[in-house]
Amino acid sequence: MIIMSVDLGIARTGIAVSDSGESFAFPKTVIKEYNTKKLIEKICFLAKEYNAEKIVVGLPKNMDGSSGERAQTCTEIAGEIGEKSGISVSLFDERCTTMQAYNLLDMNDTFGKKRKESVDAVAATVILEGFLSLRKNNRALFLKQKETLDTFLQTKAITKEQYDKSLNGLKEKMDL
Repeated sequence: MIIMSVDLGIARTGIAVSDSGESFAFPKTVIKEYNTKKLIEKICFLAKEYNAEKIVVGLPKNMDGSSGERAQTCTEIAGEIGEKSGISVSLFDERCTTMQAYNLLDMNDTFGKKRKESVDAVAATVILEGFLSLRKNNRALFLKQKETLDTFLQTKAITKEQYDKSLNGLKEKMDL
């Protein structure tokens, strides 16, 4: 599945995209747009252009884990992106991703104008890499839990209906 990530900013919004195997994240572009409606339209256009089947929007939580005004704004924009694009949207904690992006750019000796123009796309890539890692871990956990449920079903400890409900609940909870 191709997943697109969005690092929402007030002036610049970074975009990154995964490969279809969900193994790699690639920085794609930075959208320079102040108008929220136009920004959402541009994000939806890119999602279709990149054939994204899922969109991940960075959620800027406070360092203590609480959500502030910016997190609320990002949540609302993520909802609008989902409605307008028809693509499933997930929020993903983006704490420290911009700092990580700057560190990556430092390691690659990227400074000045090029740094400013690319940091948001790199931050979107960091968000996407974190999301892909979580999905990979969730898939492994899901398979282990599915084995247990398979055993319960085979031994008639649960019904087929309970089995199906449990599997669907796991998939939803693990965002698979």
